[in-house]
Amino acid sequence: MKKLLVVESPTKARTIGKYLGKDYEVIATVGHLRDLPKKELAVDVENNFEPKYVVSADKKDVVSKLLKSAVGAKEVILATDPDREGEAISWHVWYLMTTGKNKIDEDKIKRVTFHEITKEAVETAMGEAREIDMDLVDAQQGRRVLDRLVGYKLSPVLWKKVRRGLSAGRVQSVAVRLIAEREKEIKAFVSENFFKVAVEAKSGKDEFEAGLVRIGKENFEISRRIKLFDGHYSYTSTKFINETQVKEFEAALSKDYEVKSVESKEAKRHPLPPLTTSKMQQTAARRFGWSGKQTMRLAQRLYEKGLITYHRTDSFYLAPKAVGEIREYLKDSLGVEYLSPEPRVFKNHSKNAQEAHEAIRPTNPKLRELTGETDTKEEKLYALIWKRAVATQASDARVNQMKVVLTNNKAGFEATGVSVVFDGFLRVTGEKTEEVHLPHLKVADKLSGKLIVGETKTLPPPRYNDASLVSSLEKQGIGRPSTYAPIISTIQDRQYVERDEGKFKPTSLGTATNEFLVKNFDEIMSLPFTATMEEGLDQVARGEAKWQSKVESFWKKFEPDVARAEKEAERVKVEAESLGQKCPKCEEGDLVLRVGRFGKFISCGRFPDCDYKATYKEDAGFNCPTCGNPGVVKKTKTGRKFYGCSNYPNCKWASWKKI
Repeated sequence: MKKLLVVESPTKARTIGKYLGKDYEVIATVGHLRDLPKKELAVDVENNFEPKYVVSADKKDVVSKLLKSAVGAKEVILATDPDREGEAISWHVWYLMTTGKNKIDEDKIKRVTFHEITKEAVETAMGEAREIDMDLVDAQQGRRVLDRLVGYKLSPVLWKKVRRGLSAGRVQSVAVRLIAEREKEIKAFVSENFFKVAVEAKSGKDEFEAGLVRIGKENFEISRRIKLFDGHYSYTSTKFINETQVKEFEAALSKDYEVKSVESKEAKRHPLPPLTTSKMQQTAARRFGWSGKQTMRLAQRLYEKGLITYHRTDSFYLAPKAVGEIREYLKDSLGVEYLSPEPRVFKNHSKNAQEAHEAIRPTNPKLRELTGETDTKEEKLYALIWKRAVATQASDARVNQMKVVLTNNKAGFEATGVSVVFDGFLRVTGEKTEEVHLPHLKVADKLSGKLIVGETKTLPPPRYNDASLVSSLEKQGIGRPSTYAPIISTIQDRQYVERDEGKFKPTSLGTATNEFLVKNFDEIMSLPFTATMEEGLDQVARGEAKWQSKVESFWKKFEPDVARAEKEAERVKVEAESLGQKCPKCEEGDLVLRVGRFGKFISCGRFPDCDYKATYKEDAGFNCPTCGNPGVVKKTKTGRKFYGCSNYPNCKWASWKKI
């Protein structure tokens, strides 16, 4: 008689099956088996928000197979992922097996978790079976019920007041609000021109640049070193707002620049913590331009293949055994001088970090590069995870920092030099430190110099990209490790936001919907309220609160707002972008660009009086290099933008880059 092991994915089933052998049957649920039905609220608001679950239509065969195998199994082991979703899937499987006509004894069912899928970890987990953690299950149920209440009650209001077919989400709407409010800031921003000033100083044959930091007793705030139009470098300064001021300043300078002070000291650079879910998504977005959804899909594959630990986590913790293996690898491969004197530990900032026990790390630190059954993108992500985890136990990098202050009349100029003394952890990560070498100088040296002036302007705040949006959601306490990628994916799928050169901007539909929600549901759609609800669910996960009480506190505010908005709220018009052309059908209305269920399309501005529609082809701003027809902007099934020919399929030219 075999034992039955239940996991979520077929890949995970195959990997674990290799370690367990013929005494086990491993079956994958392929996600959740039960959920709230789509065509009804399925939450009894009068009876302590009791949810009504049904077996999903596409999972009936899986359920049948599971129940049949469970009856004949010696033991049932639930080994779904070690987080709230995984715990909830195990609980639903347990419920199906312990109810109904073919129910089995509860004592026959055990729960185990793997934070890494290796032979040793699997064998260890089998000896550490436990009961299902109902606190984690309840936290997942609380989130599911909250999201259903919002989606089911708020969507009909949006149909009446904004546009039919819309849907709303509790956390997704807040993410749209962040993007929409940033767009308002950008449009309201008034750019101002100013001048950056530096001196190109000369000492013998050596030349170096020093930025203006002081006039008299007034210090300038140096925000960052910026390259000027002519290739020189200077520092951000708002002192000079016109060329006349610059000329007056230059006229007051004497011929020589005097060295007022020279400081040199050795400083240490420490490695960053290992990757968490959000940091992994942010880093992959910055380095490779990947969406959170793509990064999480790749991480899932690496986890299921047994190459990395569980990838949904907000913990910086590394297990002592893993730290020992990393330190042994560093000592053997690079030498003892590249090993930190003591094991380096990073403090967790998340109150709920104990839910997923470790940061993301390689299961085998000796495996630096992947070969075999992995693709190029999996290899890139693995390298990112490997470097961050292994570098945590490497020695500090040591750099020599030099600061030289020059004076001329009442003006002070500052130059900084950096040189690497010992690369330390940089040897592991492969990072390059930009070295800036200054000549040997001493106090009271006289130097000649030429003033460098660069005109620039203040810039508006940037639009959010994948990295900055995840960072903002995390800092404001909105969403959790497993939710960042679905949030971003959902608001794009619902056409509330779109990507423009890798940055998010709200569509006209997103702007209108956000304005309606903020006006009529300001409190529950606010960042602090949403963050408070997230913390409430964390309290449930820690066993400090009941999920029903958190849902009730939300419902008391939400229900009257829905009723009031339905009766009193004004309808919001979705502003359509005019194309500056007359409708060819009615010859009266202007053609406008609208957003529908399947993307942008051209319509008559007199709709519904005129029903003219046409496919929209976004002009790319250049002609096809193959046939000369206008180039157009297209999108892949995953939403990635590329460029093609408007004469497709007669001309099949395409490119990822704009020419």
